[in-house]
Amino acid sequence: MVDLTPRLPGAVTDRLAILRSRAGSAVFSRVAGDEGSDRRARILGADGPRWFAEDAPIRRVHGDASMFVGGLRALLLQSLHPLAMAGVAGHSGFRGDPWGRLQRTSYFLAATTFGPADEAQRVIERIKRAHASVQGVAPDGRHYSASDPHLLRWVHIAEIDSFLAAHDRYGKEPLDADGRDGYVADTARVARALGVPDPPESAAELAEQIDRYRPELAGTPEARDAARFLLLQPPLPLSARVPYGVLAAASVGLLPRWARLPLRLPWLPVTEATVVRAGGTLITAGIRWVTTG
Repeated sequence: MVDLTPRLPGAVTDRLAILRSRAGSAVFSRVAGDEGSDRRARILGADGPRWFAEDAPIRRVHGDASMFVGGLRALLLQSLHPLAMAGVAGHSGFRGDPWGRLQRTSYFLAATTFGPADEAQRVIERIKRAHASVQGVAPDGRHYSASDPHLLRWVHIAEIDSFLAAHDRYGKEPLDADGRDGYVADTARVARALGVPDPPESAAELAEQIDRYRPELAGTPEARDAARFLLLQPPLPLSARVPYGVLAAASVGLLPRWARLPLRLPWLPVTEATVVRAGGTLITAGIRWVTTG
């Protein structure tokens, strides 16, 4: 009889490597799409100056698995501005093509954070051209335009507030106070290129700008419908529903209480401090494991 004991650790290691590779490929395919490999080569493989140095805080945040939690939180928070939500509902196709929207957003973040300066600028110009055609009338009768500097600032600050909050909670190497200020200042470089006036350049300025928008925010039927879709009805196979549910719970757990009430989302401080936080830590660690070498 052949003794298989000495080979068992190697067999387990090989099996884990296969599972890791398959899971990583599946995540990458969802986030980057069919053009992901070509785009990754254009971003990481191309020569030329970058907007940000390798040790810039923006690179630490945007390269971390906590972005999965922060991205979902950002969508929920952004939906609270009725005019921004009207633009999303009327033009983004988030229901019909949610993965396409995710892939476009992920490429924008990757190109501007890690890519050559000329590629970053091309992506910015493409987004500005797309914004020019996104306009209409919201259900409350007000006109909206994706190029409106006021709305651009709201989308920007809701996004970076969410990315920073997720990284503070679930990032592999959370930033200190100076690093958090540095992250906000880094993102201001991208915001200005998009046409955002006076973006915040410190964590304190970010909090102040969020507070100034609060009187304009509301839980419209469109925003609540989007939240239900994002949290409860995502187009995912059955096998992915449980991990996505953990991710969704972690995202909601990072929203401030004032942002949950309009969206009719629960506030469960004890559960969130224990079960949800543990689940968020586990899911981000899992994503980090399958997506990094």
